[in-house]
Amino acid sequence: MAFDPEEITQLKRPQGLPFRIAKIGHVVLNVSDMRRSVRFYTEILGFQVSDVYPDGMVPGGMVFMRCNADHHGVALVAIMPGQSHNMELNHMAFEVGTLDEVLRARDFLRARKVPIDFEGRRRAGCQLAVEFRDPDGHRLEIYWGIDQIGSDGRARPKEEWKGARDLEAAIADPVKGQDTMLPGSR
Repeated sequence: MAFDPEEITQLKRPQGLPFRIAKIGHVVLNVSDMRRSVRFYTEILGFQVSDVYPDGMVPGGMVFMRCNADHHGVALVAIMPGQSHNMELNHMAFEVGTLDEVLRARDFLRARKVPIDFEGRRRAGCQLAVEFRDPDGHRLEIYWGIDQIGSDGRARPKEEWKGARDLEAAIADPVKGQDTMLPGSR
């Protein structure tokens, strides 16, 4: 179904809304093989297991994992019959603290033979990222440097977007205001 981008950008948070969402709290994914998926999220992405529900508590069982002090940022439920078709969830992204960490993540994923779908810089948001899939085909992203929206509520103008199909090209040609100088290269 087609939509008008100009009309969409005019939609705003209603005045007087009695609450404000502070952050995206967690994502729960259905998986086909719990052991394989938990190994991927712990050994490849560095998550830690917080709690586990056995099959008797939740059909298929459920594993809660964290990447910070929150009890869980990702939870897995073993009820998916096969690979994900990525119809409901397009992708899930994980922010890291430095650009160097994105490069190290890419190299780590490659060394572990995790296929990389994309690396570089997309346009809107201008973050530098590496995109890949978990064992069930869920699309994941590790990124740094996403644009911040100031108090004026304005996003970076489209004319300043610079897509790049690899991380080295994105680093060599940064967007306005994005410091892509790596440690040791100053």
